[in-house]
Amino acid sequence: MKLADILSKCDHTLLAQAATLDDIKAVCDDGMRFGTASVCIPASFVADARAYVGDKLKICTVIGFPNGYSTTKTKVFECRDAIENGADEIDTVINIGHLKDGRYDEILAELVALKEVCGDKILKVIIETCLLTEAEKIKMCELVTLSGADYIKTSTGFSTAGATREDVALFAKHVGKNVRIKAAGGISSLADAEDFIALGADRLGTSRIVKIAKNEAGSGY
Repeated sequence: MKLADILSKCDHTLLAQAATLDDIKAVCDDGMRFGTASVCIPASFVADARAYVGDKLKICTVIGFPNGYSTTKTKVFECRDAIENGADEIDTVINIGHLKDGRYDEILAELVALKEVCGDKILKVIIETCLLTEAEKIKMCELVTLSGADYIKTSTGFSTAGATREDVALFAKHVGKNVRIKAAGGISSLADAEDFIALGADRLGTSRIVKIAKNEAGSGY
């Protein structure tokens, strides 16, 4: 697979707590230069990034991040605010405790509410696979499919592990036709990227692939 094809599937990501506006602009410059699918940045920088890139690059941001236990009302507010500020794509984290408690109706209702706010904007649902059992992962495939969300996503990159090949293959087996897959966290090489894409991932959450394209050390998210 050509490097350009891989880059076109990457959400070039910078979610570090100490990120500055100059850092965000640098990530946007990379995204425009290498033709990434989007840049994934903190919500507080979305308006700045939109003003900086205009319509040259898709902007993704995260809500309920990274722990997922904000109330639905809070997540809905965050989502609406991000879109009003210029976000094209939203990555939200589920309430993992609710999943483990079997509160499936509440999880589904939250995702439906968020997708309603997103409208034709893309909604990706982060389920944090490293904290879940296989049965819980399969259940989330079902709930994401029912919700109308656009993607199921493996990981925040802030927990105990990132994407695995096994989880992407599991998603591909259990999600509906309306749901695409995003693998995120720990994608450290072109070989990794190719493997995840071959297994069914349509997006990759990473900063390392762009660093590789720039002949820099592929460290970080």
